[in-house]
Amino acid sequence: MSRILIAISSPYAAQRVIDSVGDLAKRLNAEVLVVHVSRPSGGQMREQEQAEGEQAIRFMREELHAKGLQVQDLLMFSDDIARAILNTALEREATMIVLGLTGKNVFARLLAGNVPVELLKNTKIPVLILPPDWSKPI
Repeated sequence: MSRILIAISSPYAAQRVIDSVGDLAKRLNAEVLVVHVSRPSGGQMREQEQAEGEQAIRFMREELHAKGLQVQDLLMFSDDIARAILNTALEREATMIVLGLTGKNVFARLLAGNVPVELLKNTKIPVLILPPDWSKPI
């Protein structure tokens, strides 16, 4: 069975990719692993990131279950988001990684690191990157 790892950054990103990921998983007869990785910052920032990650995961899980798909989820903390995604994809035997870009500005990307580029450079697993305004079936 195929397993799609969808790395989700926020509730907004989850809403943007849900239909495309659901359609793709149905066509591939794949189960979906929804992953959110937050940086292990302290205090209120960590609480906010964790709450947003949990909200995004919950939304994806409920919507994908409603489409009749098998879903697992995972909330993690790591300083290296790309490496955490890659390690999880290998451990969970993902056959594809999907990222939905959120349209962050350049400054935000510099702070967060360029996760899409790092994934593409460091994996042999196919990576599908959905642009921020993508709304069609895959």
